Amino acid sequence: MPTTTTAPRHTNRLAQATSPYLLQHAHNPVDWYEWGEEALARAKREDRPIFLSIGYSACHWCHVMERESFEKEAIAAILNEHFVSIKVDREERPDLDDVYMKATMLYNRGQGGWPMSVFLTPDLKPFFAGTYFPPETRWGRPGFADLLRQIAALWKEDRQRIAAGAESLTDAVRRFAAVEPGKGIIPHEALARCAAMLAGAFDSIRGGLTSGGTNKFPPSMAMDVMLRVYHMSLAPDEDGKIEPRKNLLDLVTVTLDRMAHGGIYDQLGGGIARYSTDEEWLVPHFEKMLYDQALVAGIYLDAYVLTGRDLYARMARDICEYVLTDLQSPEGGFFSARDADSEGVEGKFYVWSKAEIVDALGADEAELVCSYYDVSEAGNWEGHNILHVPRSAEAVARMHGIPEADLNARIAVARKKLLAVRGRRVPPHRDDKVLASWNGLMIGTLARASRILEEPRFGEAAARAADFILSNMVRDGRLMRSWRQGRVQIGGYLDDYAFLIEALLNLYEATFETRWLDAAERLNEGVRRHFRDDEAGGFYFTPDDVAAALVRFKDAHDGAVPAGNSVQLMNLLRLSVIRDRKDLAAEAEAALRCFSAAVEANPASAERMLAAADFYHRRPREIVLIAPRPGEDLKRLVSVAWRTYVPNRVIVGALEADLPAAAKKVPLLAERKALGGRATAYVCENFVCKSPTTEPEALRKQLSP
Repeated sequence: MPTTTTAPRHTNRLAQATSPYLLQHAHNPVDWYEWGEEALARAKREDRPIFLSIGYSACHWCHVMERESFEKEAIAAILNEHFVSIKVDREERPDLDDVYMKATMLYNRGQGGWPMSVFLTPDLKPFFAGTYFPPETRWGRPGFADLLRQIAALWKEDRQRIAAGAESLTDAVRRFAAVEPGKGIIPHEALARCAAMLAGAFDSIRGGLTSGGTNKFPPSMAMDVMLRVYHMSLAPDEDGKIEPRKNLLDLVTVTLDRMAHGGIYDQLGGGIARYSTDEEWLVPHFEKMLYDQALVAGIYLDAYVLTGRDLYARMARDICEYVLTDLQSPEGGFFSARDADSEGVEGKFYVWSKAEIVDALGADEAELVCSYYDVSEAGNWEGHNILHVPRSAEAVARMHGIPEADLNARIAVARKKLLAVRGRRVPPHRDDKVLASWNGLMIGTLARASRILEEPRFGEAAARAADFILSNMVRDGRLMRSWRQGRVQIGGYLDDYAFLIEALLNLYEATFETRWLDAAERLNEGVRRHFRDDEAGGFYFTPDDVAAALVRFKDAHDGAVPAGNSVQLMNLLRLSVIRDRKDLAAEAEAALRCFSAAVEANPASAERMLAAADFYHRRPREIVLIAPRPGEDLKRLVSVAWRTYVPNRVIVGALEADLPAAAKKVPLLAERKALGGRATAYVCENFVCKSPTTEPEALRKQLSP
């Protein structure tokens, strides 16, 4: 029989949006607007309060609130009669998300999240803020319909009270966003102090940091700080003694091990979930965000280079493979996320019953696989099984009386079969917008992975994505934030520029192609022109020619992604070395002064800025590689340079035929040559150079702490 489709009862303005999150609400009966002049002008003209709803497409509770409230005619009628309702995708408009999240957290004494529900005056001042509201009062939360009626009545009957509250909350947001410059540059000892604070807070048995009850997010940036301080402890002190801070390395490795074996990692398809809802890393919040893939793969790469453990290389490789398989667009850019829900149920795509595994594999193989992945009849989550690996392969092999190699081979075959079965299920929604900032993070990680894991496909994917963004997401010399199905809108913010510059620098170091360095410099000049605070140092999040809501802010606080100021600070430091630009070094020092008071007061909130401060204080190793031609001797030196843990370094290089042109752009290459017709490495630090070498082992020793 032919299928028929029923036209939706409602279609609102969001049907014209590019954001998948906004498009999910295009058929709500709510008279939604996107953030823009039309909505803001109406609020002023009709003297209406604004209901601002901020979320993102992979947000489970955003979907719940939509089903319970925004799809309901009765609640929509209240919104349409009394409010101007604006829907915002936090991933497209991080400026609005940041400002109004500050208001939400101030109003609710530190509590915030998504969906974010904020009520504003027509001049955009917040006067009431919350997150998820059920349709009727329950769980100690007011019902959304009652809340709307109360605010509408208060708007009509006691405007003075609302105005006073709005002024007070707006003033608090402005004070919260203000940055009081410190007296000097961020001291180097703040890095070790931060590592000590983190070590005291980490779970020494299960790894990670607990947040919001039992939630654990992958602490990628925290682990970077801990590895840096551990690396420092490997160098002899003034008395020639070496006292390794092994406790820091142990906390990192237990975290990485437990994440790798837990349910937060998709044991079949690869990729890491946004966070675990329990302390064991078993039950994930199933959404997969592009930025997490980049950051978590990146810290696994660092840990692999430092420890040589194959598990960490495999995890980094599998996460990168997942991204290439599931999140790379046909055009080359990377999509933003996979949802947590499928068919309206969180995690349904990922969980298994024991019977399903028996049907897929047969009884004998299923027994082995269920033992390995801890699958039972009762299940380990809501009657279902989240695949995880609570026992070592050696232990499982011993339990079944088979060699470990046989176990691993059979699990690999079973994994493919189960993945094929899972592939026939209804998949979670994929957010197919391409964000410049998150793509920058992923490109940068893939560029590194291509060298560390010696996998050219990762480098090719990184280059393809970078070319896509530079070709499709730049308008009149300005980087844009978001692309979807050929449409770009919204100018880029600081994190878009900073993360992409970092990615381009990584691509240059991985390939020695100066076109990536040229592109990084062009974007860097855009940051200096439109985002720099010429008086106090540092960079604003929004450009100088875009009106900011409430306050034009700048900060160094890391959230789910690193702070734009922190990444840009590192970009300036790297570029100042590669390009020998003292003006960029001075700009970096101004930023280090600007944020020094805030970082010293709370170092654990600015881990990525402390990494940049480490680069500044310890001075980078300058690794220069020169070769007469491509060949194995150059590959061996490149491999040592990338697979030796040196957190503060720049890598530059060229073939002798390209040296004259390359040295004009990279002064570190000047007056270098290949010795004896062989690829040669030059290592310099603190204005002192070691003897050039053609031997990989000699280079490895020169790069030791």
